[in-house]
Amino acid sequence: MSTNGVEAVGPRAGRGAGPALPVPRGPLSEMLIGTLCEDAPPHDQAVNFPAAAEAGVFGEDFQLSLYMLYELHYRGFAEVDERWEWQPSLLALRAELEADFEATLRERVPGGEGTADAARLGETIVRLIDADDGPQLSAYMERSASLDQFREFLIHRSAYQLKEADPHSWAIPRLHGPAKAALVEVQADEYGGGRPDRVHATLFAKAMCALDLDPTYGAYLDRIPAVTLATVNLMSHFGLHRRRRGAIVGHLAAFETTSPIPNGRYAKGLRRLGLGEDALDFFDEHVEADSVHENIAIYDMAQRLAVDEPAVADDILFGVRALLDLDTRFAAHVLGRWEQGATSLLEPLATAR
Repeated sequence: MSTNGVEAVGPRAGRGAGPALPVPRGPLSEMLIGTLCEDAPPHDQAVNFPAAAEAGVFGEDFQLSLYMLYELHYRGFAEVDERWEWQPSLLALRAELEADFEATLRERVPGGEGTADAARLGETIVRLIDADDGPQLSAYMERSASLDQFREFLIHRSAYQLKEADPHSWAIPRLHGPAKAALVEVQADEYGGGRPDRVHATLFAKAMCALDLDPTYGAYLDRIPAVTLATVNLMSHFGLHRRRRGAIVGHLAAFETTSPIPNGRYAKGLRRLGLGEDALDFFDEHVEADSVHENIAIYDMAQRLAVDEPAVADDILFGVRALLDLDTRFAAHVLGRWEQGATSLLEPLATAR
C-alpha cells in the first residue's frame, strides 16, 4: 500500500538515528520541525511554508531551516523518517532558500564572471587568500583566549568538524581525471588514510572530550548561531549541486590553504593553557596534513579542473571568495562578542552541555 506514491512500511519505519531536532528559531523552522515530527509517512505539504523571520538570509530562522534541510542528506535526525530526504515539497523549499542564500552571496562577493584565467587560476587563488584582511581570530586564540573561550570555539567548529570532509566528498563523482584524483588524495587523509582512529572528525571529537565537551554529533546545535551555521550551509550548498562543482572545489582549495597557520596558532594557545595531547592532536595533525594538501588542492585539483573545464573557472573563484567572506563574518562575530564580555554562542557556555 502506498501514500502519495511513497510505500508505507509502518509508522516508525526508517526513522533516523541522528541528533534530536533543534528548538525552532522562528516561524519557518517551527513549521519545518513540526512537519518532520509528524507521525505519518512523508507527504506533500497542504499549505505553503511561512517566510523566515524578518532577520533575513543570515538570520537564525533562515539558517537553521536550511541547515536542517541539508542535514537530511547527512545523518538526519532522531525519530525523523529518513524518506523525508527526497520529499518533493521539502526539496522545493530548500531550492527557494538556496536561491536566496546564493543571491545574497553573489551580492557580497561579486566580480570576475568570464574573466578567470584557467591556466593561472592557482596564482589567483593564492592572491585572493593573501589579500584577505579579515579579523585574526587565530592570533587571539594563540595569545589571549581563555579555556572557556576555547570551549566555545570548539562548539562552533563542531557543526562542521564532526562531519569533516563530508560536504567536499559530494564532489568526487562530479569530477574526472587528474582533478578527481587530487581531490581523492586530499580526502583520503581527511578520513584517516584507512585508520579509524586518525579520521579527522574522530580527532576533533577527542579534542572536545579533552576540553570537557560533549562530542556527540549535533549535541550543541541549539547553541550554535546562524553566523556559524551559514559557513556549514555554504559547503553543503556547493557540494550537493553538480552545477556548483567548481565552487566546492574552490572552497576546498581555500579551506586547505588557510588551515595550517591558524591551526598552528590554536595548538599554541592550547599549550599555553596546559592542555595535553588529546586536545592538541587534531590541530597538530592539520598543521602537517594541510601543509601537504595546499599545493595539491590549489594546482592539481582546482587549477587542473579549470583547465579541463574552463566554464567552471569563475565558479571556483566564487567558492574561494564566499569562504573568505563567511569566515570573516564568523570571526568578527566571535571576537566582537568576546570583546563585550559576552558569549559568542546563543546561550552561555555554563548551560551549553
